Amino acid sequence: MGNDDTLLDRVAIRELVESWIILRDNREWDSFLELWHDDGVMMTTWGGKASPQQFIEMANKGFADGNRVLHSSSGVTVRVDGDRGFAMSKMRIMQRGLVEGVMCDATCIGLNFDFVERRQGRWGIALRQPVYERDYLAPTDPNQTVHLNPEILARRPDGYQRLAYLQESLGHKIVPDMPTEVGARREALVKAREAWMRGEPLTWPA
Repeated sequence: MGNDDTLLDRVAIRELVESWIILRDNREWDSFLELWHDDGVMMTTWGGKASPQQFIEMANKGFADGNRVLHSSSGVTVRVDGDRGFAMSKMRIMQRGLVEGVMCDATCIGLNFDFVERRQGRWGIALRQPVYERDYLAPTDPNQTVHLNPEILARRPDGYQRLAYLQESLGHKIVPDMPTEVGARREALVKAREAWMRGEPLTWPA
């Protein structure tokens, strides 16, 4: 979305979005940090609000503990207005772990909202906020069945209930009110996006 005057900026922002997936999953952290501004914010279900460096520390600890998670991205749309930018991309989170004694794969699909800014001639991420729209859980062995506790499942919003169930089983404290497909949190995030693109201060997380 845009015109020829913003084409190079939109390409640069799209490269930030697509590089995030590759560098994060391959744990190429020095290059990963170059995607961000120093005061950038990363939001996750399992770590809440974190700086890029804090996110790296948490991800490394999880990997050392045996946590395995992968990401994919597709379909990116970018807006640019001066030195402010915003990207929205389709995302998929895939995490493996034990759930009620059964090895399972949790898959969550949704969107990434990336608030970006050009500072001193360089585009960088100021905020990444995933939006969790739908998730699934399946045993890695199709001959097995996993029985979920409905009370635990009901503690989380529809959109990342099963992903949160797995992450809780791995010892994470889950953020209970991440934006999902519909609802007040999603609406507030969209308002924050519009304010950002008008040049106003970042008002998320709220």
